Amino acid sequence: MHHFKALSCVLAVIVQPIAVACGDDLVIPPVTYPQLAKQAAAPDGFVPPGWRLEQSRRGDLNGDGIADLVLVLRQDDPVNILTNSGLGEKRFNTNPRILALALGKAGGGFDLALQNHNLIPRRDAPTLEDPLGDNAVTVARGVVKVRLGMFSSAGSWELSSTTYTLRYQGGSLRVIGYDRDTTMRNSGQTSGISINYLTGRVQRTTGRIDTDTVVKRNSMLRDRSPLTIDRVGDGLAFEPAT
Repeated sequence: MHHFKALSCVLAVIVQPIAVACGDDLVIPPVTYPQLAKQAAAPDGFVPPGWRLEQSRRGDLNGDGIADLVLVLRQDDPVNILTNSGLGEKRFNTNPRILALALGKAGGGFDLALQNHNLIPRRDAPTLEDPLGDNAVTVARGVVKVRLGMFSSAGSWELSSTTYTLRYQGGSLRVIGYDRDTTMRNSGQTSGISINYLTGRVQRTTGRIDTDTVVKRNSMLRDRSPLTIDRVGDGLAFEPAT
């Protein structure tokens, strides 16, 4: 995401020769990510001090007939809300998130299965919108979907939406589907990529917003090794190897 921050600064210099605050002026505070509780009776029990429960979803993810939990926790520290005098939001919230999964127990309560703080990227530029919407994490039919958005108010014309379809397997969340749609707001060009990691099929599309014509190209993945969210890292910066 840092290349968007650099582009924002370049645009600010071109459009506004007066002094503006760019990325170098905004120091993103470091964060020490907490270890979540190993067990809890309810979602709130996994929320450490200084954090809040932002999203909570239930569904059976390991096939035992018991509802499991997918949680999005966000730090709630005013130190991470920065004052920005340049382009973008004036009160810039850089508080990070943790994506967590807890498995339901037959006798009640939940056991923590995993936590990840990389897939949902932390905001690092005031010109970039929050990548995670209110209903961007869903659980249905045994899979988790996480949708991340990218929109920059300065420095980039790109508008994109990336969705990860995840299945709990082997103690982690395995990526079984990857879908990204991109629109260039200046040219109207569109592109997309859809990967089925179970079958290995890859479909790429190109087109324009002012026409119904879409060109599709199909191929197969070269690397069929399992992909987990730990290997993905930053969900917006990830580029699949096809």
